[in-house]
Amino acid sequence: MTNEKKSNTMWGGRFAAGPSAIMEEINASIGFDWRLYAQDIAGSKAHAEMLAAQGIIAAQDAEKITRGLDTILSEIASGTFEFSPALEDIHMNIEARLKELVGAPAGRLHTARSRNDQVATDLKLYVRDAIDAIDDALRGFQAALAERALEHAASVMPGFTHLQSAQPVTFGHHLLAYVEMAARDRSRFADARKRLNECPLGSAALAGTSFPIDRAATARALGFDRPTANSLDAVADRDFALEVLAASAIAATHLSRLAEEIVLWSTPQFGFARLSDAFTTGSSIMPQKRNPDAAELIRAKAGRIAGAFTGLIMVMKGLPLAYSKDMQEDKEPVFGALDTLVLGLAAMTGMVRDLAPDTRAMRKAAGEGYSTATDLADWLVRVLAMPFRDAHHVTGQLVARAEAGKVALHRLTLAEMREVEPRINEEVFSVLSVDKSVKSRTSLGGTAPANVRRAARGWLKKLARQAR
Repeated sequence: MTNEKKSNTMWGGRFAAGPSAIMEEINASIGFDWRLYAQDIAGSKAHAEMLAAQGIIAAQDAEKITRGLDTILSEIASGTFEFSPALEDIHMNIEARLKELVGAPAGRLHTARSRNDQVATDLKLYVRDAIDAIDDALRGFQAALAERALEHAASVMPGFTHLQSAQPVTFGHHLLAYVEMAARDRSRFADARKRLNECPLGSAALAGTSFPIDRAATARALGFDRPTANSLDAVADRDFALEVLAASAIAATHLSRLAEEIVLWSTPQFGFARLSDAFTTGSSIMPQKRNPDAAELIRAKAGRIAGAFTGLIMVMKGLPLAYSKDMQEDKEPVFGALDTLVLGLAAMTGMVRDLAPDTRAMRKAAGEGYSTATDLADWLVRVLAMPFRDAHHVTGQLVARAEAGKVALHRLTLAEMREVEPRINEEVFSVLSVDKSVKSRTSLGGTAPANVRRAARGWLKKLARQAR
């Protein structure tokens, strides 16, 4: 980007002098909104075509405008375009260059539109493209999870509540939980995309225009479902940006939760899994260290994404209708959050594929903390017809006895168990192993390996269809 000083002549005769250096610096957005160039050019081409079709500008002027915009698109894509901070934003930079290329017809392009509806249209197009990219990334993340879930459908690990051993589950079942989270994320983004897909172009500054424009034509040309219904709302609306930031914050939170688990699993204290050199770093002083930096960074970047949503909603909360310059602050949080989410998804997908679980360590840990106590209570209900609350009490006594003897629950003798509940028989030992515990959880959504295999295969088929 060049620092070349160009005088902004777009204001016409209202201003006799240019802005101060400080005003120019605070006012300019070209440092970040240059990223809207492709969307801005697409919107301008659709607008020019509509103006010509409606007889508002001459067809030959529209053709010159379109050729000039194509040239500018090529220049920006190749890195030869010179951006000027004095021209403030991407819209004026493109318009100024268009005038250099085609002369007077460039001045006709802005007929029946304003930068207000122009930027709203550009940002909607950008966010829509970003949603499509995020959906692809989320689908890839789901596929990686489902593939590993199928691989580890019967690999037993401890399930936790309060980060305390609760009941045995399988590693595959655990991974499929994140597949479900990502499915909800995709649904939120799809809903946001559907709601934003109304075209603001033609709303002009805030009141519409007196020119006989065809807003439906420009909406169709840009892939929108319809034009926006109210010109004031169209230029003042940033709900679509807030909604996609909210969806991004929730998705990033899901990534952060998995990242936190990877950090824990890869510690010697847990020892459940290992990341390769591809996703870890060493220490400058401690040669033994293998730090899960990629997971830690994903965990941290979730805060940046949540902060982007918070920042923009604070910008919008006190704005009267319609447009205010405050709304220029919408782009940096949107760009930053969406970039960060896509990067986080790529990194997490890579880590899921890279992760090497230690199934023996997970299985050993699954039996600790009396994790099959619920299975014992269920057996008492099922076989001895004991009310669950009574079974819960009996099981608690047996756990206390095992704990006092420093033995596992299944290491208690039958005689010891019968001292607490005389009706217990040898059959009780059939439910106290972690393998039999997970196999018994056959209810819909349960952790039984057969359930996990069926769910993982179902997801992989669905994701493959979506990819096609």
